[in-house]
Amino acid sequence: MEKHPLKVLVLCTGNSCRSIMAEALINHFGQGCYQAWSAGTMPARYVHPKSIETLQRHGISPGNPSSKSVDEVAWQAYDLIITVCDQAAGETCPIFPGQPKKLHWSTPDPAKASDSESDAAFDTAFLMLKKNVVELTDGRLLLTPTPVVS
Repeated sequence: MEKHPLKVLVLCTGNSCRSIMAEALINHFGQGCYQAWSAGTMPARYVHPKSIETLQRHGISPGNPSSKSVDEVAWQAYDLIITVCDQAAGETCPIFPGQPKKLHWSTPDPAKASDSESDAAFDTAFLMLKKNVVELTDGRLLLTPTPVVS
C-alpha cells in the first residue's frame, strides 16, 4: 500500500518571510513524508529577499516560492495547518476540507527588524522554525500539538 506524504499548509499574514522559510524547511526535512505549501491571509505578493538568502545560507533550497493568498490554496485538503505569526493565528481562516490538525508556531517577524539587525532577525526566525520543523518531521511534535491561539 502506497503511503502519501502528509500535506501541510503554513499560514502567515503576508506570506513573504516566515511561512516561506517554514515551507522550504518542511519540504527539505520532510522529504517523502511531508509536502508543504504556504499562503497568507493578506499576501504581500512578494517574497522577502532575506528569506531566500537565509535559506540558502543555511543550505536549504528555497524552491520557487511565491506569496499567495490562502484562497488560492484552500481547495486542497491538508493534514496539518501551521500558523507562524500571532496575527494569522487569531484570524478567521477559510474552512478546509477534512479535519486538519492545527499548530501555532509563534515566530517574530524578521521583516520588522532594522537594517542593522535584519540578518540576525532572519537567522533567529529561521532557527526557531527549523527546530519546530525537525521536531515535526521526526514525529515528536504531532504527539503533543500546541493549541492554536484564538
